[in-house]
Amino acid sequence: MADALRMAAIGLGRIGRIHAQHVHEFASAKPGMCELTALVDNDCERAEALAAEFSADGAADIRIFGTVEDLIAAGCSDVSFVCTPTETHRDTAGALVRAGQRVLLEKPLTDSLRQDREFVAWLNANHPQSIMLAFQRRFDAPLQYARQLLEAGTIGRAFKIVSALEDSGPPHAEYRSGGLLVDMSVHNVDEILWMTGKRPIAVGSMGSLVYSQAFSPVKEDFDDGYIRLWFDDRMIAQIEVSRNHVSGYRVETWIFGEKGHIHVGRFEQKPLEVVVETYGRDQPIDRKTFTMRDYGRPVPEFVDRFGPAYRAELAHFIEQCRKEEPFSVNHNDGLRTMEVIDAALRSRWEPVPVHPAR
Repeated sequence: MADALRMAAIGLGRIGRIHAQHVHEFASAKPGMCELTALVDNDCERAEALAAEFSADGAADIRIFGTVEDLIAAGCSDVSFVCTPTETHRDTAGALVRAGQRVLLEKPLTDSLRQDREFVAWLNANHPQSIMLAFQRRFDAPLQYARQLLEAGTIGRAFKIVSALEDSGPPHAEYRSGGLLVDMSVHNVDEILWMTGKRPIAVGSMGSLVYSQAFSPVKEDFDDGYIRLWFDDRMIAQIEVSRNHVSGYRVETWIFGEKGHIHVGRFEQKPLEVVVETYGRDQPIDRKTFTMRDYGRPVPEFVDRFGPAYRAELAHFIEQCRKEEPFSVNHNDGLRTMEVIDAALRSRWEPVPVHPAR
């Protein structure tokens, strides 16, 4: 592709603004690589304010649209990234794909397993290379390093993985959640499937309302949840998700093996520093520190942790679009993740009362 890739941002909430900023940065640093040509949001004032911010920093004219249909009719973008509420993903991404665009779609793919399966069947039959699903953990340098250590046999055969994702508080008032497990554990499930290259044979889940739902502006089924996964080769995994880690945003992963273990992201209230530690049976093996990006302004807590991963994810999307080649992660990965979460939701372990002796 000789000309700059024309890109549209659809949905300008927290992550949409970050993606738009990264496109603007790429366009400024590498002229001819890409350009942000359109912003789509039902809040036109928000879109106009963001366009003015980028224009003041040297961006070319950015067009503003209130709907995806208007964007498509204008023909001013080659590709788009979609950061709208989950229930709109299928219709929004589908319209863009039918118009000939490739799409970076924020997770999850849709808001139900039935819709996931229908959408994936249509995509595989008609547009198999059109969707890249935004599983940014696959582009996170600390997790990539941990995966390299695992594949190199540093800790031997892995038999247990623990993946934790805990927000410091409830979602903001405008957030539309599909439920704690669907909304949060989608990241952890994909991380485990990607890290191991395996799929579980059984899952179970449980959840509770213990703290933040009492004052949350967004009603969810749980504010603390847990998923257990069983694999067919004597391996298990467990996922912990929560809105109650009041000490700060917590993202940690442990990989336990027959020769030692790997720990990613020890929580120390240092959001811009991620440590990967590897331990053998009786002594440390390796320790590496990764510095996250300081955006120089307040950003959502997940951006402090994953800012470079979001940027790397977008760079991959742009490169594959320019080369007209397949993405490393797509809609089929989203379906595999949702199949696990749906089974977990259906399992719902029930508490068993304890009757102490009298």
